[in-house]
Amino acid sequence: MPLPRIAPMLATPGVLPAMDDRWAFEVKYDGQRATVYLPGDGTMAVRARSGADITAAYPELGDLGSAFGRPAILDGEIVAFDSEGRSDFERLQSRMGLAGSPEKAARMARSVPAHLVLFDALHLGRNSLIRLPYTRRRAVLEDLGLDGKHWSTPAAITGHGAQALEMTRAAGMEGVIAKRLTSGYQPGVRSRAWIKIRHVHTIDVIVGGWVPGRGRLAGLPGAVLVGERHRGSLRYAGSVGTGWSDRERNAIAELLQAAEMDECPFDRTPDVTGARWVLPRLVGEVRYASRTRAGLLRHPSWHRLRPDLAPDDVA
Repeated sequence: MPLPRIAPMLATPGVLPAMDDRWAFEVKYDGQRATVYLPGDGTMAVRARSGADITAAYPELGDLGSAFGRPAILDGEIVAFDSEGRSDFERLQSRMGLAGSPEKAARMARSVPAHLVLFDALHLGRNSLIRLPYTRRRAVLEDLGLDGKHWSTPAAITGHGAQALEMTRAAGMEGVIAKRLTSGYQPGVRSRAWIKIRHVHTIDVIVGGWVPGRGRLAGLPGAVLVGERHRGSLRYAGSVGTGWSDRERNAIAELLQAAEMDECPFDRTPDVTGARWVLPRLVGEVRYASRTRAGLLRHPSWHRLRPDLAPDDVA
């Protein structure tokens, strides 16, 4: 009997739950979400969050099919670890998109090995598990003993959310996922039963450009292009397109229109389609999760304007 297709359940951004003894906490890994289909005949298929078949992009995971003799559907994240054992999305990017190039995928698997982190069991044998509470599904997953060279089932802890979050902060990890103990699996739903709590940083940046929005945001900024002072020039740090209220977006739009100019203020013109440039005099505070090796902000969101700061005050 063919296995059913199950869309992944998604977490909602938030903060630590107040009554954390009703929640389990797992490390949040920075990788590519993957649903693993194991028919029980020695084969396997891996699908991305979009539903695309990405099995061929990760040949080192193929042995999981032969190592597991029963039909199953598992939920997890494909990651690439850095030298400190932390998931590094930038490393993983060199592995993504290679499903149509199996020879290149095999070469890359030797230099940048992928690892499958398993965190949920959705189907086993002839039985769907999605209506079971998290605690039951998690017990099934752990009983499977799926720990190998290229896959593992990291621990989850019940309660102690603040300690778990601090542990991941100290270890330089992205954060934690809180999962309500009584919750079923909700395919394709961004649910409050799963909450992702990221460690974030803030930085003061200088706005050097913007990209117009579309639809109801036509004429307003869909994103602002921000930079940091570096050796007397303005270095591009990324594009920020979230975090505004409608009122803030309209206020920023007026400031940007008043500051328009023809030349790019950044020391190197970023490759951003439709960019419009402004005098680099508007300062804002941005939240972000981490940085790429090139110094760009990852997962940035707008926090607030800083009218109390002049561009020269931004280090």
